[in-house]
Amino acid sequence: MYESMKGMLAKANAEGYAVMAINAFNLETARGVITAAEEMDAPIIIDLLQDHVKSFFDCDILTRPIIKMAQAAHVPVAINLDHGSDIAHLKRCLHEGFSSVMCDASAYDAQENARITREIVELAQIYGASVEAEVGNMGRIDESGALLTDDDMYTDPDVAIEFIRATGVDCLAVSYGSTHGDYPEGYVPTFHFDIVEKIKQATGTPLVLHGGSGAGDDNMRRSVEAGINKINVGTDYMIAQREFVARALAENPGYDYPTLVEDSWRAGVATIKHYIEISGSAGRAR
Repeated sequence: MYESMKGMLAKANAEGYAVMAINAFNLETARGVITAAEEMDAPIIIDLLQDHVKSFFDCDILTRPIIKMAQAAHVPVAINLDHGSDIAHLKRCLHEGFSSVMCDASAYDAQENARITREIVELAQIYGASVEAEVGNMGRIDESGALLTDDDMYTDPDVAIEFIRATGVDCLAVSYGSTHGDYPEGYVPTFHFDIVEKIKQATGTPLVLHGGSGAGDDNMRRSVEAGINKINVGTDYMIAQREFVARALAENPGYDYPTLVEDSWRAGVATIKHYIEISGSAGRAR
């Protein structure tokens, strides 16, 4: 069943759980996301990162086959453009059939972020699509050497509350301790749940945790209790596949390549299922 995030997050909000949003970047990884959701009877969101879409297969090529897989699934599936900061490209994604988009104008000041986001909310309504936005800024750990999220990057709850009221977004990503990418070994981030709780109490809007990979199971469970209804995970899903490929080739350098590709996404399914269990969305597809 192909849906927007709006309905599934409203249900999660009302019933007190979170829907997992898993980063995919091609048909195989998208298939793995849907497979895990079907095995857990859970709603699911396929996050397609803007940079991946633009680098690998653009929206006019990639979207339609994934939509067909989503339509054939027996659980609700949404396709969401993740971190859509290129507004022209975001509009193309809506035209090509994305059921949801993240309008990421968080690099601008709060007033401009709200203005841009409100424009996209109004446009998305024409397509029957939902809109996610972001207030605050999560750090990123990658080859660039960027830093962990620090106090100055956390979401100001009062700004977020006003932003939600001004834009009418369907959900809002907030920064309260997580970071994109793979944390240093043994590091578990400190989450400031009071940020989530204050925004939730004032607005009742579904809130989003970005950078879920490696954040810690307890932090995730407490996030859901505080009011998080969408949890983004990408790095851990990809690491599970990468590690499978490394082991498989070490054991059998002649591993048949088509079989290797097929088996690699299956290796990531267990990781997704683990997060579905933590989020409380298992068995919530109906």
